[in-house]
Amino acid sequence: MHGYIIFLLIALITVLSPGPGVLLTLTNALRFGVSGAIAGILGIAVSTFIVAGIAATGLAVVLATSSLAFMVIKYIGAAYLIFLGIKLWRSPAIQPDTSAVRYKSISAGFIEGFTLQLTNPKAVFFFISVFPQFVDRESAFLGQFLLLVTTYSSLVVIVHICYAFLAKAARTWFSTASNSRIVNRLGGSVFVAFGFGLASASR
Repeated sequence: MHGYIIFLLIALITVLSPGPGVLLTLTNALRFGVSGAIAGILGIAVSTFIVAGIAATGLAVVLATSSLAFMVIKYIGAAYLIFLGIKLWRSPAIQPDTSAVRYKSISAGFIEGFTLQLTNPKAVFFFISVFPQFVDRESAFLGQFLLLVTTYSSLVVIVHICYAFLAKAARTWFSTASNSRIVNRLGGSVFVAFGFGLASASR
């Protein structure tokens, strides 16, 4: 497998980007503390692994049999990264909703995070469009798949826990428009740069 570090960076930026899962983690951390956000984070991570498996495993045949299909997917992936960058650049400040109902149990928190991620297209599109660029068609698919998906799911846990600690420590930081705008524009610029880099890279 080639380009693991690049995959790691793109996955990290993807996980860091604001979305429903991040908003859930921020809300839970603000309302219940870091420990109250853990169950939802684990639900998101497990759901991500399942969604990634469904989205990515069917691509093995395509990668092994069609160079044209690979090129098409490559440009779709580049376009998707550029789209995410533009969307993130234009995103408003994150404003967590602290009116959420308190969890009755750890399992309820896990199920909420799990269900939320199942309906979140970000992970699906990531593994459909970006994942194939980092799979070596000359090597066994399963080992590469497990490494990349486990990496992505692990990043979900690490990043969301960091978000939870940050939300607890700085309750007003994420709702400050100027601070959030800076983060959005930096992240958006990196997404666009990766998109153009992916489109121009040779196999």
